[in-house]
Order: sequence, then structure tokens, then C-alpha cells
Amino acid sequence: MLKRYAILVILLIASRASIASDTWPSFRGGPTCDGVAASDLPDKPEVIWKRSFKDTSFEATATIVDGMVYIGALDGGDFYALDLATGEEKWKFHTDLGFKAAAAVRDGVVYVGDTDGKFYAFDAATGDVKWSLAIDNEISAGANFYRDKQNQDRLLFTCENGNLYCVELADGKKVWSYSIDNLLRCSPCVAGDRGFLAGCDGRLHVVNLNSGLGEAQIDIQDPTLSTPAAVGDMVYFGTQGSRFCGVNWREKAIDWTFEPKNKGQQVKSSAAVAEGLVVFGGKDKLIHALDAATGDEVWSTPVKAPMDSSPVVAGKRVFIGTDRGQLVSVDLKTGKPVWQYEAGGRFDASPAVAAGTLVIGNDAGDLYCFGAKKGAGQ
Repeated sequence: MLKRYAILVILLIASRASIASDTWPSFRGGPTCDGVAASDLPDKPEVIWKRSFKDTSFEATATIVDGMVYIGALDGGDFYALDLATGEEKWKFHTDLGFKAAAAVRDGVVYVGDTDGKFYAFDAATGDVKWSLAIDNEISAGANFYRDKQNQDRLLFTCENGNLYCVELADGKKVWSYSIDNLLRCSPCVAGDRGFLAGCDGRLHVVNLNSGLGEAQIDIQDPTLSTPAAVGDMVYFGTQGSRFCGVNWREKAIDWTFEPKNKGQQVKSSAAVAEGLVVFGGKDKLIHALDAATGDEVWSTPVKAPMDSSPVVAGKRVFIGTDRGQLVSVDLKTGKPVWQYEAGGRFDASPAVAAGTLVIGNDAGDLYCFGAKKGAGQ
């Protein structure tokens, strides 16, 4: 057990090294979807800027690359590119419906799908459409990247039609697709040449990303809404049956299951995995931290509201939004509350953390950037 745990820690450190401190390029920050930022934040961040958008809401998580924020809105259908330092709009793109999915950004291109079933590749500097795909169902989860055995970069995204699509970055041409017999609402989690999908069919799917073929379907008994996080041989995610699972994908077995005392409430929050802890927000109004090796609860911290937002670990702190408009942080090791901000609108989106800042939007159409104000000694 100790040897395996040491390997997990080494792999987690290696995954962090590939993500620059000034970027948050996808929904959970990196390909393994572990929700850990390479950038630190002040213990008590201040509002650097706030932008309010009329007649819309933000359910999508922001991405941050090259000093820019990319985020799509619901109820109005606009996708925005904003200056990270000021919140100034650089460009926007209008669609008929809107966006729930986080964008994924690489090499000057922004990739994102909308709720009308259209997937776009935008020039990150201008907003010009480089290519688009028409898919036959809603896209509600963010895309991810992987590099195949021929050293070619590929794009992966899921759709609520139950398909995982692998396409060429340059033109969106389909390489392969993998289907499940139900909805897919999670982002694809990538570790090496394996992809992990927690489906609404009650199974964890392990997909060989070079071939597009399934390698395993592990029965998890409940549909899921959260995105899996992968560290080594372990994959962590919550279910609609209120359970949180640690699955060894190589052994095709559930290593452990955690059930909160207040059962019967779905877990939508995706985990952040850091320093041997699996952290997620619950409908029971508790932030939970579980031992990554055993599933035992290490600490739980009450907040004022249920949570669908997914936590982000920045340095020694955990940041998460609540369903009643609080943005809170707690100490990673102990769960002790450190900071709270009352924003008002519900946070369904998750924090994006890069370059010493945190960006998050709410259902009132407010988009916030937190960090250290100039001259504050940070």
C-alpha cells in the first residue's frame, strides 16, 4: 500500500509540472482533471474586477491562457474573450442557445461546444471560427487533449448523445468515436493513453485513446454527473446515488466507497486530489476531504449551502462556490475556514485559478476576478 501511494504522489507531481502557473487551460486545469492549480492565491483574495452581463448566467467554468479569460454564457448565447487583468472584452461570439461547457485552449485556439450541439474552434486572438462541427445533441462538458502514439495531438469531447469524440485539432476531422448506451455529462479524463468516462449508465469506462476501443467497463451502480480525476491507477468521482468512489482501473475494481451521513443526495461536484486527499463539495452543505488510499473521511467543513461547484486546490487552500452565492476557502490539511465572499448569485461553475487570480461566474450573470490588488503587498 505504501509503495503504491508513493507512486501516486510521484505521478501527481509530474502532472502538475506540465501545467504552467499562468494557465488554467481546461475545465479541471489539466488532462488528469485533478483540480489542482500550479498558481497560488492570497489567503484572502480581493475583487480585482467584476463584470455584470444582463439577461444571462454563467454555468460554464472559465479557462485562462496567455493573460486572457475565455468563458461562455447561457441565456443569450455569447462566448467571451476577456483581458485577465482588466475584464475588458476583446471579442465575443454569438450562438442561438448558450454554453454550459468549459473551453479548452491550446496553441492559440479555443475549443468549446454549446448546448445546441455545435462544437467550435476559435482563433484565440480574434474569435474567428477556424472550424465547427454539428453534433446531434447538447454538449455540456469541457474538452480535453491527448497525444497519441504517433506524437499527434488530438482533441476529445463528450456529448449527451453518449459519444466520446476524438478529432483532429487542425480541422475537426473525426479520428474515432466511442459510445455508451446512455448520457455522457462528464469531461473526458486523460492519463497517458487511457481515457476515463463516468457515465449515466452506471459504469466507469476505460478507453484506449490510441484506438478508441473500450478496455473495461467497471460497474459503479449509479449514474454520475461529476468528472473523474485520475492519479496513477486510481480514478475518483461521485455518483447520483450520493456515493463517492475510488476505483482502481487496472484491477477493474472499486477500492473504496464513501457515503455521507445525509444520504440520498447526488454528488455533482468533481474532486480535487492533492497531498493524499480527495476533496469535493456535497449537497449536504459539507466540504469533504477523504483519504485517497482508503476513502476514510479526514475532515468535513460545514458551509451555508449545498454545492454543485467543484473545488480547486491552490497552494495550501481549497476554493469552492456554493449554491447560495458564497465563494469560500478552507485549509487543505485541516478544513479550517480561511475566507468567504458573498456574491449573491448561485455558483454552479467552478473556480479557474492561474497567474495569482481566481475567475468564476454565477447564475446572476456576474463574472468575478479575485486576487491581490496592486499595492496590497502581494
